[in-house]
Order: sequence, then C-alpha cells, then structure tokens
Amino acid sequence: MLRSTVVRGLGAVLLTALVAAPAKVVLATTPQDAQPSPDAKKLTPEERMARRYPQAVRVGFLVGLPMLDERDSTLGYIREAVRMGDGKIALVVPHRAWLAWAPLDWGRKPVAVPIETVAILARQVAALEFSRADFAAAPAYAGGGTPLAPDESIRIAVYRR
Repeated sequence: MLRSTVVRGLGAVLLTALVAAPAKVVLATTPQDAQPSPDAKKLTPEERMARRYPQAVRVGFLVGLPMLDERDSTLGYIREAVRMGDGKIALVVPHRAWLAWAPLDWGRKPVAVPIETVAILARQVAALEFSRADFAAAPAYAGGGTPLAPDESIRIAVYRR
C-alpha cells in the first residue's frame, strides 16, 4: 500500500515535470526579443537605419501602405513622402487615436514621421522608433516640406519579424 502511494506520487511529479518542461522552451526569448546592447542605445536614428540594410523603394509604392505600431495595429496610411527643410525625408501619415484603421479622414491629424524611425515590412511599414504616444504628441504637419514625385526612389530600412 505504501509502495503504490509512493509510486503514484513519483509518477505525478514526473508527469508534472514533463508537461512543464516544454512550456519553458516555448517561453524562452528569441534573439529579436533580447534587450539591445548598451552600444545600440547610443546610436542616432540614422545609424540605426543604416544597420537595417536600407533599400531603394519608389515613393509611389509607399503611398497607401498601412503604418503599424509594435502590436501590429494600424496607426494610419501613408499619404505622401516629403523632403523637409533640413534635407531629411518624412512620411506623412494622417493619424487619430481611435479607429485608425478606418479609411475615413474625419478627425485625423497629419503627422510627419521621419524615415529613419520606420522600416518596410512586405506591404506595410512598421513604426519601430515612433510609438503611438509619439504620434499623439507630434505636431500636425502643416505642409512645410517638398512633396516627392511618385517615381522618385528613396531609401528605407528593411525589417522582418
């Protein structure tokens, strides 16, 4: 009787260990989830963009693509690409906090997102270093840049998940 109780208890412990072991493997972090090295935090946005293998893309290809946040929620759709007064390129994205995925322009604020803070991800653009809070805090774009022609090529970082 005592022996069968010990065997059942040992069996339950082994079964628990076998069931819990795969959960630890599944929850292990991947290299992309790892914290950035201390050196990476000191890089400028331009240097981080250069590390993401920027590729030439036509402006007309970018217009109309959705811009996603870190949770893959749509922040808005790219309306145009402009060259700002300092020579840097920005993507103009009309944004609103609620119903950002809806194609209506009612209640949207155009935001100029620096090209260094985003990366292209197939048929969408990921806002890697421009969070939802940054969109809300950004001033409305008032047309201070020169619009780029649809057939002009610009360089944008490449991203994969």
